[in-house]
Amino acid sequence: QVQLVESGGGLVQAGGSLRLSCAASGRTFSSFDMAWFRQAPGKEREFVAAITRSGVPTRTRYADSVKDRFTISRDNAKSTLYLQMNHLKREDTAVYYCAADQEYSFSSYGTQYDYWGQGTQVTVSS
Repeated sequence: QVQLVESGGGLVQAGGSLRLSCAASGRTFSSFDMAWFRQAPGKEREFVAAITRSGVPTRTRYADSVKDRFTISRDNAKSTLYLQMNHLKREDTAVYYCAADQEYSFSSYGTQYDYWGQGTQVTVSS
């Protein structure tokens, strides 16, 4: 089991930046592939970014809509996942969730992830 708690969301103007954090507790954080997903009102949950676990070459992947604007990273010593979001747009408004995958799929599909946080709201105003 791993427990995930997101923080760092809020209200920001378009063009601004936010950094989300996801604090993990329980099983060893470094052994999980991790990801961020988001869900906007009335829309399905969508993949944002993923990062591989410790012990393998670090790989990241991003949704096309956030590539070159968002950066996923992790600090295994602090058991924390991050999402640095720059050049935010109104369409980035959503609840953002972190997720952990114990099967090493490095997937963009939410069904591959075993543990989820409760989410943090990001609202981008024009």
